[in-house]
Amino acid sequence: MSQLSKIELPVQPATAAALSDARRREAVGRLVDRLVHPGADDPLIALLELTAAEAREAGLTEAEIEAELAAYNAERRD
Repeated sequence: MSQLSKIELPVQPATAAALSDARRREAVGRLVDRLVHPGADDPLIALLELTAAEAREAGLTEAEIEAELAAYNAERRD
């Protein structure tokens, strides 16, 4: 396993409370790593790919992911 470093980031109190969960902190750490060193030309694409991969790992199917994206896009159009 690669060596990890801890940093402090200013966040809202509700965010800090949500990050009391170790799994969520680890996921956020991976997101920060990907944003800083995305491995792709576009950090947004890298973030979206990571989010989709984590959704699959959580058990969501491609159809469920697409349905969530469609619902989100529909809400934004209204």
